[in-house]
Amino acid sequence: MIRRWQGGAASGSLMLLPTLAWAHAGSSAGWLHPLSGLDHLLAMTAVGAWSVQIGGRAVWAVPGAFVCFMFLGGVIGFEHIELPLTEVGVAMSVVLLGLAIALRQRLPLLVAAGATALFGIFHGYAHGYEMPLMQNKVVYTAGFLATTATLHLVGAIGAHFLQKVKRGDGLLRLSGAASALCGLWLVINAV
Repeated sequence: MIRRWQGGAASGSLMLLPTLAWAHAGSSAGWLHPLSGLDHLLAMTAVGAWSVQIGGRAVWAVPGAFVCFMFLGGVIGFEHIELPLTEVGVAMSVVLLGLAIALRQRLPLLVAAGATALFGIFHGYAHGYEMPLMQNKVVYTAGFLATTATLHLVGAIGAHFLQKVKRGDGLLRLSGAASALCGLWLVINAV
């Protein structure tokens, strides 16, 4: 009971920290950008966790679609081509991925990969758009793609082990619900 309370308190306190909510802290290193905001952290770990819930080829295809289309979004962001509602798209990815985990949605592979590809475009755009002018685009891009893939792996490994322990699936689904709630808070602050 104490651990549940501590986990809830930790989640609640994160929601009170608006400076951590959006990954726009001006990090000059591409690898750091995905780590600088709650929105990116939640979505990217959720992609890995959800892919494990779906199982099979989704374990590689779903995160792979996110990373590939994140690259595309990053290129669009570098060029400062306007992508409307980027912040809302990033926040909605947190909501929808959290709900997918909470509800244990095992969508067909193409649908799941397509959804995460769309989310990847928004996240990549945010990374590319905010790249410091003096930064090397290749190094910056390699950095945020590598960190993203690592966060996917963290989510996947966490989900894999949670599914193997007693009540672990319930904890995974509860974490998805908590993520979705954080995402709702992010959506409200984005509009």
